[in-house]
Amino acid sequence: MGKAARLKQERRAPLPPPVGKQRHGNQTTRIVWAASGGVVVVVAIVVAALLATRSTTKLPGPAAASAADRNAPAALVSAAAAVGFHPTTEPGVGQIEGQPASAAGAPSNTGLLAVGTVAPSFTLETPQGQKVSLASYRGRAVLLEFFATWCPHCNAEAPHLHRLYTSLPHAKVAFLSVDADGETAPSVFAFHRYYGLQYPALVDPSSHAGSFTSPGDPGAASTAYRVQSFPTFYVIDPNGRIAFSTDGEQPDALLRQEVLAAARHA
Repeated sequence: MGKAARLKQERRAPLPPPVGKQRHGNQTTRIVWAASGGVVVVVAIVVAALLATRSTTKLPGPAAASAADRNAPAALVSAAAAVGFHPTTEPGVGQIEGQPASAAGAPSNTGLLAVGTVAPSFTLETPQGQKVSLASYRGRAVLLEFFATWCPHCNAEAPHLHRLYTSLPHAKVAFLSVDADGETAPSVFAFHRYYGLQYPALVDPSSHAGSFTSPGDPGAASTAYRVQSFPTFYVIDPNGRIAFSTDGEQPDALLRQEVLAAARHA
């Protein structure tokens, strides 16, 4: 999904106009009804396929909030509630995470920072105002995710990233998420708290602030990392260089493989 793309409601296409004219009584009527019946069958098949696809897409439920989120200022909690965040989904999301690493495709954005490039430095804040610097993670491999709260693919990834993070050695591996749509602190906090994420989600301010319900523009960090779609992933090695980059939903196995491989470069 492009960074400026927004979720849109599906619109039903209008029915095709009647074919020909009824000039020969029952014969033409039977032809018209036969054609209409064929359309009905095709529509029924398409609808059934869509319903089957939707039925395999499960919305993730809320998780226990981190200690920092539980102790957030009352004003931030109130503002986050007003955002009205809820998980978003669409047919087909959340399918690849459980597949082997080999199931991953090539990134759609060919302009991502190249492997071996020095990772652009940044210092951003959590929704609670805590400053987080990428440089402070030097010596550990970092899985860096750029996301948006309204993105169905990011919502599908969140529970998987949470479980992956809790299963990895924190002395060697760190996770960071940066909101790449210029969203406000309450919007980012609502997402972070809902999924109970134990690693920082950071606000990347822009001149055109976004939120869960309105589009924004990427901030300085998101621009430096050439983010064009959500989610975008980078793995940064302990020496501060790009070790891996891709975009879109990814197999958990691939992210685990890449971040552990980078950690060995310490």
